[in-house]
Amino acid sequence: MEEGELLWEPTKPLIEGSQLSRYAAWLGAEGLVDTRDYSALWRWSVEEVGTFWETIWRYFQVRSWSPYRNPLAQRRMPGAVWFEGAQVNYAAHALGGLEGNPEQLVAVAEDGTRRTLSGSELRRQVACLAATLRGVGVGAGDRVAAYLPNVPEAVVGFLAAASLGAIWSSCSPDFGEQAVLDRFQQIEPKVLLACDGYRYGGREFDRREAVANLVRGLPSLIHVVLVPTLGLGQVPEVGAGSTWAAAVAGEKELQFLPVSFDHPLWVVYSSGTTGLPKPIVHGHGGILLEHLKALALHADVGPESRFFWFTTTGWMMWNYLVSGLLVGATLVLYDGSPAHPGPDRLWQLIQGERLSHFGTSAGHIAASMKAGLRPREELQLETLRFLGSTGSPLSPEAFAWVYREVSSTVWLSSLSGGTDVCTAFVLGSPWLPVRAGVIQCRGLGAAVQAFDADGRPVVDQVGELVVTEPMPSMPVRLWGDVDGSRYRDSYFSVFPGIWRHGDWVKVRSDGGVVMYGRSDSTINRHGVRMGTAEIYRAVEDLPEVRDSLVVDVPLPEGDSYMPLFVVLAPGLTLDEELQARIKDRVRRQVSPRHVPDAILQVAEIPKTRSGKKLEVPVKRILAGEDPVGTVSLEALQNPRSLDPFLELARGRAEAPAAEGAEGSGPVNSPIIDRA
Repeated sequence: MEEGELLWEPTKPLIEGSQLSRYAAWLGAEGLVDTRDYSALWRWSVEEVGTFWETIWRYFQVRSWSPYRNPLAQRRMPGAVWFEGAQVNYAAHALGGLEGNPEQLVAVAEDGTRRTLSGSELRRQVACLAATLRGVGVGAGDRVAAYLPNVPEAVVGFLAAASLGAIWSSCSPDFGEQAVLDRFQQIEPKVLLACDGYRYGGREFDRREAVANLVRGLPSLIHVVLVPTLGLGQVPEVGAGSTWAAAVAGEKELQFLPVSFDHPLWVVYSSGTTGLPKPIVHGHGGILLEHLKALALHADVGPESRFFWFTTTGWMMWNYLVSGLLVGATLVLYDGSPAHPGPDRLWQLIQGERLSHFGTSAGHIAASMKAGLRPREELQLETLRFLGSTGSPLSPEAFAWVYREVSSTVWLSSLSGGTDVCTAFVLGSPWLPVRAGVIQCRGLGAAVQAFDADGRPVVDQVGELVVTEPMPSMPVRLWGDVDGSRYRDSYFSVFPGIWRHGDWVKVRSDGGVVMYGRSDSTINRHGVRMGTAEIYRAVEDLPEVRDSLVVDVPLPEGDSYMPLFVVLAPGLTLDEELQARIKDRVRRQVSPRHVPDAILQVAEIPKTRSGKKLEVPVKRILAGEDPVGTVSLEALQNPRSLDPFLELARGRAEAPAAEGAEGSGPVNSPIIDRA
């Protein structure tokens, strides 16, 4: 399958009935811009960026307790000032007008257990939990953290915190204790919502001891709310707290605190390659506007939609999914393995829950291809209108598989963005065709370009993904970054005044976009993004391990291969027992999804003269790029340290692919020690 091959075109009813067309008609009636050409509409949205975002505010009738003075007072990056003077509350929009929906939230467990919350019950539980939080002293700016799976209690917890002006932050319970503490200790939460365990792959995992350790490691806590996800009983050594049932009992008035446009809504984490995970703060107003635009105009999600995305509470797609409430959609949550009891588990949800919008990862689609699934022949998928894919680039072959084996009429929308903005920069449009391996368009209001190394925009060439105009969902700040230096260094140090995201991208002359993965070394495995520093922290804590390096190498079929290279103490050789302990350490302290596919022993980790590990160059070499253009040997402490990686690259045709979240793939020859 060749990149760019036409696979699908939107029907006239889809185009004319889409929310994007209704918005475009409104723009014309307002005398702003009158076009049904997407490229022209996009150009206007980024040239008149302040006016564009003001139209989103007006079109979706955003409620403010006070008027704003200017939609964009400071058109600069960083430091853009949006809707100064406005007072909003995300939760007020998410919970408005839901009373009549008998199934506002649908929660499906791995074993098929199903729970529902009506719109009225969702509002009641949010009001009661907010009163509980208020009663223990939670107010505006305080942090409410959650260690929960993708269950309704997490949605209720987030909305209750937001209604108070408190700041939400969540981690999935399959994160290891240290990975959670590395996040939550930075923000010092007052309240923790915690589960007693979770189910995955047909097994139950008791997390009561982990919760007890989290409570001990978070001295800022004043209250713990226990959610009995497995019904295992009380968590030992947890002091002041309440059960979930008690926290949401009774009837309370639903209240919303008006907060400034940029008042913190949540903290999410985008791990860098060194140090602790980066805590990113997004504001109420910025997320509200961005998600209204992305969901309604780019995915056509609305009150009649049944909206699903496979995610955990530790990934930004959970936040994105919950924002379906902003446009009135029914949310379908899934908690468990995507491949248990069989590889078609998620596809069954389309039939079972009559999904109109189904979102998953490129890795899951690739796994479905490998498993030989044929959902269109085995399931009833007539309700499916939209199929979303994210997490990593979707190959042209995977595009073709969707149209061959899932549905010939579905609108396939590959999208790419990041935790940093909690949205997609490039995504879908109901006006445009779908071409193999190509994302349909750049998002409205997202001034995305591909830059070459000299900072010049290029078309039909691979370059760095940059954004040249501010977006309201760009971070308010990084937590603890008092002077803003870490924020500036993270996004604006390469091209001053221009956001550099860290992705390789090609903007095609037809307006489509092709993604080529991260240009940095953050690892996204099965929907869970983790910095290499967190893996090093777990592995190098073992006394036998002196140094390590991990990379995640994309494979042509859409999956990836993640080897871990270790330098051991003198005289030691990597044996099966040590490999097992390393894998167990990563599984427990970091994430089961980040267990390496192979562990290989080397004599030395290649490093720059300043001591930085060569993660990105090694990844590119193993992916098949020419070493001559990838790394300068003169920049290395020991140029010979790269030899074993070059040797491995020559034998990559025999390298195994990743096989599942538990890292159960075969291990290569355990020693590469010729440096």
